[in-house]
Amino acid sequence: MDRGAAACEPPEYVAVPSIDAIEALLARPLLDLVYDAATVHRRHHAPDAMQCSQLLSIKTGGCSEDCGYCSQSARFKTPVEREALLDVEAVVANARQARANGADRFCMGAAWREVKDGPEFDRVLRMVQEVKALGLETCVTLGMMNGPQARRLRAAGLDYYNHNLDTGASHYDQVITTHSLADRFATLEHVRAAGIHVCSGGILGMGETPRARAELLHQLASLSPQPESVPINTLVPVAGTRLEGATPLDWTVVVRMVAAARILIPRAVIRLSAGRTGMTEEGQALCFLAGANSLFIGDELLTTQNPSPSSDASLLGKLGLRAVAGASGGDREACGSGRCAG
Repeated sequence: MDRGAAACEPPEYVAVPSIDAIEALLARPLLDLVYDAATVHRRHHAPDAMQCSQLLSIKTGGCSEDCGYCSQSARFKTPVEREALLDVEAVVANARQARANGADRFCMGAAWREVKDGPEFDRVLRMVQEVKALGLETCVTLGMMNGPQARRLRAAGLDYYNHNLDTGASHYDQVITTHSLADRFATLEHVRAAGIHVCSGGILGMGETPRARAELLHQLASLSPQPESVPINTLVPVAGTRLEGATPLDWTVVVRMVAAARILIPRAVIRLSAGRTGMTEEGQALCFLAGANSLFIGDELLTTQNPSPSSDASLLGKLGLRAVAGASGGDREACGSGRCAG
């Protein structure tokens, strides 16, 4: 490689490149790709800043959908026990603890196919109001919803709605058949129209081809405006699900997806999400270098394991990364500090 060319700053795309171009981007030599992604990252974000969220399952199991990766689907026999929608007080208590542990965003997930108007949705709205009152950014993932429901969530103080595109269009019906990718896009349109920030990403390791990964990135980068938050998940196989025997993903695939996402969606916060328990510290560090600047703290992500707060504190401390606040302003005592280990 020409050293002068390597020293040039990589250009940013004016328009979303084609799927072919994104597939070629993903296939670049790994360290060259990481270098360019890190350069783009530093144009738009403080390189030592880490956004820390905590996720709570507020209603567990019994979902009617057939998502092949999901331990909460009623169609699979998994170790997950059904639990009814939590009380508002229990959720607020968890949010207070999350804030004490260094989180600046509190995410609430309900295993629903779609939002239904009624007492349970009213309770979720109260959860959003109470968590927002704590000075935390709020996020929910509740499945599909319509425009009026999105507007009610925004009025309650919701900052982010998570609704992942999961995988590329060519692979979608091999993972999910009970709703379409078009259904996902429709919900995201309602979210955006209501003035809520979009949190949308995907899951790697579900048997998809490199082409399907390029499609996923193309789908995300083509959202207009682009999503403010992009979670990159790696499948955590759960016994009883259709994907329980999926082949483990090579760690370099995750790094490549993070790097390409940073180049294609430069202003988004990119979260290294589910699957971190299967990554080494070195692999995670390379993802952070490539542009991942968010993670979930806490021992559990809905129904799967997450690195312990103490191990996250140790890793972020080694790397010199600091937690940054969201809605409440100012830096927090880092989720890489002793405060996270409690």
